[in-house]
Amino acid sequence: MSHHRSLSAAFSALFFACSGWLCLQAADAPVSAKIDDGLNMRFANGIAAIAETKIITVDDIRREIAPLIEQVQKDSHNEREFNEKVQQLQDSIVQQLIDRVLIVKEFYKDEKHKIPASFIDNQIAETIATQFDGDRSKYLAYLRSRGISQKDYRKETEEDMVYGYMRQQKRKSATTVSPVKIENFYRENKDRFYQEDQAHLRLIQIARESGDTDETLRAKTEAIHQQLKSGASFADLARQHSKDSRRTKGGDWGWQRKADLREEFSNVIFKLEKGQYSEPIIMPEGGFLLFVEERKHAGLIPIDEVRPQVERMLIQQASSEAEERWLEKLRRTGYVKHF
Repeated sequence: MSHHRSLSAAFSALFFACSGWLCLQAADAPVSAKIDDGLNMRFANGIAAIAETKIITVDDIRREIAPLIEQVQKDSHNEREFNEKVQQLQDSIVQQLIDRVLIVKEFYKDEKHKIPASFIDNQIAETIATQFDGDRSKYLAYLRSRGISQKDYRKETEEDMVYGYMRQQKRKSATTVSPVKIENFYRENKDRFYQEDQAHLRLIQIARESGDTDETLRAKTEAIHQQLKSGASFADLARQHSKDSRRTKGGDWGWQRKADLREEFSNVIFKLEKGQYSEPIIMPEGGFLLFVEERKHAGLIPIDEVRPQVERMLIQQASSEAEERWLEKLRRTGYVKHF
């Protein structure tokens, strides 16, 4: 009984979460007739694979790939590249559909595993609300367009939840990384942790008004410069006087690299240290005062600053590897036939 409760709690946490690439798309529709996805040519009998007792059809692949085709088109430079990417995507989807069948089978090998009916009901209700604007008639029309019953769709929903839960559990299996591994990775990949010169910049821009000469503009800018010398807050002065788009944020332009800035600014900023501000800079568009709130000098970032980043990276890598080993085992022990 406790096993059932713990499993139910896990599904409760996942319950409204989309299970990934298998999420229902409101735009589920055949690929435009203008686009030849090549599926009918690749799989002449309309079948791509069989996993256990599940037949994976061309329509299954097309339904998953349809929402992605537009982006593939945008990312392709020519027809040949488009066709190559589409075929790679098709192969990936076939493998994912196969894995889904094998994962669901693995879940139900334990007779104690069961998803509460209320979870499935709630998930379907959420799908109708979010994907079909709460219109049940649109939902039923979608089922008819696919030629499946409400019972079939309920089974699909249940299997989607199982698929998401099982993959999440495998990803959780690698949640800690030893300090030694972090330090070894840092030492072996130091080039990834090299940083350029950076400055956290605040800026005040005094707009050049009609009739302003360089001298009059310099006088306006110098008046604010004198307030800085007297101890006024740069951020407060920026809010009062600056005419740039970050005025309300106290002239805060965040972290900037030398390459990000025009030379007239970068030549000044990177001679300043934390807490220093510039002399007035007069340019055709206005007068400027620059302030360096923080500085990062070029060089290797200390390990303590990147330790959380490295740890996340290694956990993600270990999780992916553990999941792939698990999937390979399921593929070896399951029945799969490709066409």
